[in-house]
Amino acid sequence: MSHSGEGARRFSAKEVEGWQNLGDHGIRIGPVITKEEGGPLSAYYARFDRGEVATLPAPYEEVWVVVSGAMTLRTPDRIVTAGPGDLLHVPEHSPGELRAEEDTELACVSVPAH
Repeated sequence: MSHSGEGARRFSAKEVEGWQNLGDHGIRIGPVITKEEGGPLSAYYARFDRGEVATLPAPYEEVWVVVSGAMTLRTPDRIVTAGPGDLLHVPEHSPGELRAEEDTELACVSVPAH
């Protein structure tokens, strides 16, 4: 998808083309706004199979909204479990890990774009 100045847009995981597997893990990324568009952020959907773990840190700030399922975020100073409708904020370079407690879908926004 490209942003050509058409204004507000709506996205749905059902419309994502080209889901990307992360290595041999049960984690898939469905990009909807990418760095190539020239904007300040990236947005994507992420699907985690139950029990999958993603290691932090990331070199960008992120906000994750749990669409379905449940995720546990473990950092050196806290453990937070989030379910549908919950939002997780992860500052740039924050150490930790994200674990899917069940099959889970996230809507994610990252700054800067990547």
